[in-house]
Amino acid sequence: MENAPKLTARQLNFYYGKFKALEEISITINRNQVTALIGPSGCGKSTFLRCLNRMNDLIPGTRVEGDIRLDGEDIYDSNIDVVSLRRRVGMVFQKPNPFPKTIFENVAYGLRVNGIKDKKILKDRVEKALKQSALWDEVKNRINESALGLSGGQQQRLCIARALAVEPDVLLMDEPASALDPIATQKIEDLIHELKNNFTIIIVTHSMQQAARVSDITAFFYMGKLIETGDTETLFTRPALKQTEDYITGRFG
Repeated sequence: MENAPKLTARQLNFYYGKFKALEEISITINRNQVTALIGPSGCGKSTFLRCLNRMNDLIPGTRVEGDIRLDGEDIYDSNIDVVSLRRRVGMVFQKPNPFPKTIFENVAYGLRVNGIKDKKILKDRVEKALKQSALWDEVKNRINESALGLSGGQQQRLCIARALAVEPDVLLMDEPASALDPIATQKIEDLIHELKNNFTIIIVTHSMQQAARVSDITAFFYMGKLIETGDTETLFTRPALKQTEDYITGRFG
């Protein structure tokens, strides 16, 4: 099972009403790797990301065809508990979105939703998640202060801690550093390197430099189609397709 892929999509089509946003997407995502999704705005990369934890279910009039499997299990099967799917496949959004609560309660939120009431377990899991997100040393003396007092970069790492607290298998990151300054961005990138030892990470990024720095595998999307996937270094230096090369060298996009 260790060598089996973590996630697979096969012939995935996705519709917003009549508009076909994704067309015949097939991709294999390996465990404990960082997969970057690149491509121009509106090409389907964020839509695809949100298919992986069924966030698109929340949008009326959407429809999925094809197959997405997590550890071999069809996530769109009618028997799947979507709440437990979203616990296993965590999400970090483009803009930090801390709740107007204390730092502690932000991280404990998902644990409480999942029915954990034991104070010691909550305390241990919150501390572990803050350490995993490289935030503990900065906030351990102000854990009961409002999360809204943190800087943008700290807020984003807090949101990562909140996603990690429920111990997911997969972490989805939708342009997690696009609202941050270069120093905060570097901290997030360093963190991604650390986290892939324990998690499978899929990141949407508009920055090709970022994709090149953080990912093992890169997938290039264009107009709702997956054009090319490959080892990141190979894809950026020797892409198989001219369309990929044109995008990477800035001829369009």
